[in-house]
Amino acid sequence: MRNGYFQIGCTPNGTILKVFKPQDGGIPLDPKDITDYLSNHQVMYSAPAINQGLNELATSEKDNHLILLNKDLINEIDESYVLRSSSDKMTLTARFYPPSLKGRRLPAAEIMNDLAFKGVKFGIKEDVIEKFVKEPRYCEDIVIAEGQPVVQGEHARIEYYFETELSTKPALSEDGSVDFFNLKTFTQCKQGDVLAKLFPAKPGIPGTTVFGEPIKPLDVKKAIIKYGRNLSLSEDGRILTADINGHVSLVEDKVFLSDVMELDNVNTSTGNIEYEGSVVILGNVVENFSVKAKGTIEVRGVVEGAYLESESDIIIARGMNGMGKGVLKAGNNVIAKFLENADVTAGGYVATDSILHCNVSAGTEITVSGKRGFITGGHVTARNLVSVKTLGSDMGADTIVEVGIDPKIKARIQEIQKKVQENKKALEQSEPVLANFVQKMQSGKPLSMDQKLYMQNILQESKEKKVELDELTKEYDSYQDIIESSGDSKVVVTGDVYAGTKICISDVSMVVKTTMTYCQFKKVDGDVKMVAL
Repeated sequence: MRNGYFQIGCTPNGTILKVFKPQDGGIPLDPKDITDYLSNHQVMYSAPAINQGLNELATSEKDNHLILLNKDLINEIDESYVLRSSSDKMTLTARFYPPSLKGRRLPAAEIMNDLAFKGVKFGIKEDVIEKFVKEPRYCEDIVIAEGQPVVQGEHARIEYYFETELSTKPALSEDGSVDFFNLKTFTQCKQGDVLAKLFPAKPGIPGTTVFGEPIKPLDVKKAIIKYGRNLSLSEDGRILTADINGHVSLVEDKVFLSDVMELDNVNTSTGNIEYEGSVVILGNVVENFSVKAKGTIEVRGVVEGAYLESESDIIIARGMNGMGKGVLKAGNNVIAKFLENADVTAGGYVATDSILHCNVSAGTEITVSGKRGFITGGHVTARNLVSVKTLGSDMGADTIVEVGIDPKIKARIQEIQKKVQENKKALEQSEPVLANFVQKMQSGKPLSMDQKLYMQNILQESKEKKVELDELTKEYDSYQDIIESSGDSKVVVTGDVYAGTKICISDVSMVVKTTMTYCQFKKVDGDVKMVAL
């Protein structure tokens, strides 16, 4: 490809202009390019004559055309060029014009010296200049110098690996109902979790114009990870990890981690709560919601017909009205102002001012004290002690109190007894069937394949039942020592115990016939006895 170009001719008859057509898709001559050149070299010309000549060239089959500019005698003109710098001074182009027919060409060294004289100091493309000298291309912009572009840096950034913008907006269920129970009101994390990473700022690389002027990159912003307690930052300050299980939040660019979650209430504004640490509820837990925690659950208000489960303690400052569906499950202790119409299970003790129509099970003891201090209705169970001021009711509410065996062990004993009965019944039912098969075999009667397979199944099941029965019997016997050692368990009543109250100690029980005052019940000589305090 070659652009159209022109060349001056200095003859005795005047000055001529030889114009050439472009080749291989090059750009045709621009009249302004010609007139600017002639003006710069103070060559007289006629613009209409130049335009007419270019039109004749365009319609001619020849690749060039001669135009008479004037009849003056002028000196030969050397090869020349015009430099153009981009607005950002990052690119320098040269547009070369040929010498007159007998003019002088420019050597590469002269071009280089001229560039230096004009202040071009950086990015000169010497190879491009050398190539032009060998293979000239005229009336074409040739890039002969390029600056070094500035490389902008990167601001420091912090990536957080937890939800930093929580929404309490309830979701729509598939059936179109609004789910107020499963809201995303906090983000949990576990010990060792990476919560944030710092990607340090990368400074930019300065650039240089073709005139050697430095270009400073934009300043980059640095950053640091801000954090509170229960968090660890790596030595290089780039990785933030959790020291504990808890809930994590971002407040004004600072990461906070706590193993105690504090809530105003548990209701439609929070949804159900499931948390790795402890939960403190300043207000109430309303009906149908649940709170599950690995740590302590403390409620400073009341609990309605809700579900609370803790691997540690459950503390309810103003008590619980379970409405017949409320549940408390604590790995350790349950402490509440009152318990009413609820199911309560504690691995440790239960302490309250009153229990009304509840099922309460404690691993160690149940203490009901205070001004009211009553257990009325329901079923309470503890391994060592039930201590209460008033037990039962003069209105005849069914009240059962059990001590002596860990409730879990007692439940297991009952399960064993049930399975033993089932296995014995199954073995009794299989004995006549097996006897019938044996009789047929002894009489020489042939058995079909189905009969043989059926008999094999019966034999295998009987064998498995016997093995299981033997294991259950051994486990049951192991609990007898626990039952016998539970004789020190007791029920202590510091006020009245009303008639109709059932008291069970280990494997024996009694029903109180008449109202008694200030007494205790213990297992004596295989029976439950009332003993004075």
